[in-house]
Amino acid sequence: MEKREELYRGKAKSVYKTDDANRLILLFRNDTSAFDGKRIEQLDRKGMVNNKFNAFIMQKLEASGIPTQFDKLLSDNECLVKKLDMIPVECVVRNYAAGSLVKRLGVEEGLKLNPYTFELFLKDDAKGDPFINESHVVAFGWGTAEQLARMKELSLKVNDVLSKLFDDAGLLLVDFKLEFGVFHDGTIVLGDEFSPDGCRLWDKDTKKKMDKDRFRQGLGDVIEAYEEVAKRLGVPL
Repeated sequence: MEKREELYRGKAKSVYKTDDANRLILLFRNDTSAFDGKRIEQLDRKGMVNNKFNAFIMQKLEASGIPTQFDKLLSDNECLVKKLDMIPVECVVRNYAAGSLVKRLGVEEGLKLNPYTFELFLKDDAKGDPFINESHVVAFGWGTAEQLARMKELSLKVNDVLSKLFDDAGLLLVDFKLEFGVFHDGTIVLGDEFSPDGCRLWDKDTKKKMDKDRFRQGLGDVIEAYEEVAKRLGVPL
């Protein structure tokens, strides 16, 4: 597989073209950002940890029948992925109250949500990733009703699979965000990444935060927490 020019550079990852029109190379960098990119720092080992963490999770999801963008690891910081036409909508599943939900509704952090909630946000840093609904997605042409239904179905299946996986590792899957895209054959596929950058994970007993909130809230030991989660899951680093 020949790596070619950079196609896109995000806050923490870069995407490169390859000699295969349907495959891309995803590079996980050590950049760590918060508050829509207003704060960015370099954290040693982060790219490697997130790349291998993502590979582990995506393979678990594939084994459970969830189609993902991931193909294979190429190096410590790179993986091969399917080229998708990304839908600019983030799907957020919440099992416990945290983050923006607490700010919006004034509920207590850590409140168990029964049932879990499913939310949509427009992926647009300039607008602060605003909260949207299904009608907005269809009306503005960001996605079809059928695509949204499939995205929700897959998001809830991801929640079922990963809640158990993390529970077995002594962790609470508090919430997480997912992004989806359309492969060349028209199928909806889980894209981007699943790592402690895009979810909230707490220790079941102590409620210690083991995710990117350690960076957002200045708690320190960010990558050490990521590595602890990886160790508990059995991710080979």
